[in-house]
Amino acid sequence: MSLIAKRLQAVRPSQTKAMTAAAAALREKGIDVIALSQGEPDFDTPDVVQRAGIAAIREGKTRYTPVAGVKPLREVIRQKLLHDNSLDYDIDAITVGCGAKQVVFNALFASLDPGDEVIIPTPCWVSYPDMVRLAGGELVLVACHERFGFKLKPQDLEAAMTPRTKWLMLNSPNNPTGAVYSKAELAALAVVLRRHPQVHVLADDIYEKLVYGVRFATMAEAAPDLIGRTLTVNGVSKSSAMTGWRLGYGAGPKDLIKAMNSIQGQTSSHTSSISQYAAIEAIGGNQDYIDDFVSSFRKRRDLVVEKINEAQGLKCRTPDGAFYVFVNCAGVIGKTSPQGKVIETDMAFAMYLLEHFGVAVVPGSGFMASPYIRISYAASIEDLQHACDRILAACEALSESESIYEQSKATA
Repeated sequence: MSLIAKRLQAVRPSQTKAMTAAAAALREKGIDVIALSQGEPDFDTPDVVQRAGIAAIREGKTRYTPVAGVKPLREVIRQKLLHDNSLDYDIDAITVGCGAKQVVFNALFASLDPGDEVIIPTPCWVSYPDMVRLAGGELVLVACHERFGFKLKPQDLEAAMTPRTKWLMLNSPNNPTGAVYSKAELAALAVVLRRHPQVHVLADDIYEKLVYGVRFATMAEAAPDLIGRTLTVNGVSKSSAMTGWRLGYGAGPKDLIKAMNSIQGQTSSHTSSISQYAAIEAIGGNQDYIDDFVSSFRKRRDLVVEKINEAQGLKCRTPDGAFYVFVNCAGVIGKTSPQGKVIETDMAFAMYLLEHFGVAVVPGSGFMASPYIRISYAASIEDLQHACDRILAACEALSESESIYEQSKATA
């Protein structure tokens, strides 16, 4: 078996995509399903951005572009990073990819040697572990506990460090928890990083604009002396409702960016020229629509958090960013459904909600954390209200026998 084949064997099926596909299959059968599994805004791409894309087509901007992206776009990104994040990059230190996902993969593929370790705080986005495996790296998963806001503590970071550590991956606001690191919390992690000069930081800031009552900060801003070993990743998918346009970007050390461009040049080449010109408007133009997005998401978040915390056996924190609620479902584990099936895992609970109550969520095991489920509140208020009512009914329908979690607390 080839090395690549072995790496592919280790790749896990995406539970997010699996639940979304399962929900779609039930809908095709005429079953009423509310999908709260999708990780994308439900808003249309703003009109001003749509018009920029249409103009690019009509002006003939439909040909190949440089692999790293057209200069006007990279200049707008450079200005954005300077204005929003106090980060000063040369244009050659910026690259554009087919979504932030490709930028992250290119960075790992360009930098990892066999045996190199990548520290990933969990819960984490489902693709991180598999990206590391495909690039030949070794996973070092560090659990970030709910009682600490699902955030990495400096002492836990220190304990995970070895001479083989190559990257620390930080996602803030976080998918799936919505946790947002403060500038002070990032600075505390930077103290540890300074003791390990071989370690680089991949700061995935894709949800930067979607924060609620807190200030966003990124690692290179919190610790300017680490800018030379930090890759800052962002994009337009979440902030401008442009998931299908497939455009993300990264800014970092020039030698790393050059290597990433070499990889991209032999794979996808550049991202769509139309998407690039639309992104110039999305990043550099009027962004008043983001305030409307955030206001709407905040109302939806508050509704979901309030309703879920009324459910028997469920509890959740109020997230500070992104558009997810990460629900602790330990209180239903071990209970029995009306169909006589014991709910043994968060996956089983998610399937119970889907098959018997028509609500699609994602089990926390897909994010390397159990027993939890992730609810996306990127849906209408009406759908969220109906979905939460169904989830409450689903919990009430479970047997009243003590869950495994409750029994363990009683005997502790």
